[in-house]
Amino acid sequence: MTAAPPRVRLVRFTATEMADRLTEALRVYVTAMGYPRSAVRQRAPLWREHTHRLGWRCVAALDADDSLVGLGYGYVGARGQWWHEEVRRGLLGTDPAGLHWLTDYFELTELHVLPRAQGNGLGEHLLRMLLTGNERRSVLLSTPELDVANPARAWRLYRRLGFVDVLRQHRFIGDARPFAVLGRRLPLATPDTRQD
Repeated sequence: MTAAPPRVRLVRFTATEMADRLTEALRVYVTAMGYPRSAVRQRAPLWREHTHRLGWRCVAALDADDSLVGLGYGYVGARGQWWHEEVRRGLLGTDPAGLHWLTDYFELTELHVLPRAQGNGLGEHLLRMLLTGNERRSVLLSTPELDVANPARAWRLYRRLGFVDVLRQHRFIGDARPFAVLGRRLPLATPDTRQD
């Protein structure tokens, strides 16, 4: 994969640009995740706070009308952060040997593409752009647990890019659904662009 899908422009957002388009970004999030609209108001302060964390970076996909159709962001994970402590709790209870994942990692906090823009490689383009030049040893993320009968596109993307299981069937405080924590060593390999 070398270019963005047609009529979509990939850009990097600064913290200021994210703040300016925060409501739009959160609408992409709630639509892609199937959350209620009230989540926009609830998540806004957290997303704003994330832009101040060490190593925060954000990429966005804009359509021909300059509307946001996808985005991804993350930052350096560290002790004391809620997600880090939740994953640590889960690993201590199931696989303490997996704690090595929680050192020198980039937390892929959010990666979302509107349903109407899915299926053309946009998620992979965003993920690759977000991780290019990242100097951490690995990347970690959490995603709703796999539905074997109907695997989400995100799962297919993560597996295709070499993400492995770090923690499965984890329940984060405040969310009843089971989640998987996946990880991958960095850097990502350059995609094979040969034509068969």
